Amino acid sequence: MTQLEKFIHEHGEELLRLAYIYVKNKQAAEDIVQDVLLKAFEKQASFRGEAMYRTYLYRVTINRSYDYLRSWHYKNTIVGEKIHRLFGRSTEQVVVIESENRQLAQAVLALPLKYREVIVFTYYLDYSSEEIGTLLNCSPATVRTRLARGREKLKSVLKEDGFDGTIENGY
Repeated sequence: MTQLEKFIHEHGEELLRLAYIYVKNKQAAEDIVQDVLLKAFEKQASFRGEAMYRTYLYRVTINRSYDYLRSWHYKNTIVGEKIHRLFGRSTEQVVVIESENRQLAQAVLALPLKYREVIVFTYYLDYSSEEIGTLLNCSPATVRTRLARGREKLKSVLKEDGFDGTIENGY
């Protein structure tokens, strides 16, 4: 196994999940992660070590995801998907519904990005509000506020969808 393959194996899956949370498109997330990993591998020697390497990769992936969401390609694709939804479900929607098949995962993905990201970092990746604040360039207090508001929105969405499970620990 080459160094590049080890690097991809070590970081790829986690960054793919992170990118998917932002762009909600598997193909786009794969493209983003491929770009991030190749650039990070090439520039690995110049990493200054001011933060954990994993945090650095997360920040680059988040920034690249934001770039994608602002791009013309993304905006053009969204219009096409809306038209396609008028005539039926897209393949991507079917895959997401079949593979995740849980109301909670769907409700989290339906949240606005600023709430979705703090919920995922807190509950799925077990980051502290300080670590999340560093990643998102905001204060820990802002992270906690977004988390509280995100949980309330999540509860509301789950209640509207008839979620019959119990909501514990703010979930």
